[in-house]
Amino acid sequence: MRILRSIAWVLAALGFLIFAIYNWQPVELTLWQNLVLETKVPMLALIAFAAGFFPMWAYHRSIAWGLNRRIRTLENSLKQAALARANEAAAAKAATDESPVENAGNSGGQGPGPLAPVPPGSEGEGA
Repeated sequence: MRILRSIAWVLAALGFLIFAIYNWQPVELTLWQNLVLETKVPMLALIAFAAGFFPMWAYHRSIAWGLNRRIRTLENSLKQAALARANEAAAAKAATDESPVENAGNSGGQGPGPLAPVPPGSEGEGA
């Protein structure tokens, strides 16, 4: 795609060069009553092209920039949601899997070990 764009720009530049060679004549442009600009026809054509091209180019770039920001924001939020869902699934799996090491002290009527977590609400009892 870039090669086609490059070819188009080269052809446009070549066309402008041919236009400039055949129309290299001075013209007087009256801007105000006593302000006269004397320039060549190709320069006048180049200024007219720039006056029409650059505002539209700047508008296009600003729209593209805003859309790229929106895409990055949506991609980041999607990535964070996927990571949160993966963490929730890993936590749920860890909660449902019972390790034989954790349950070894609880069989046979033994109480929890000294490093076992204390259930909420029983911190002040029996101590």
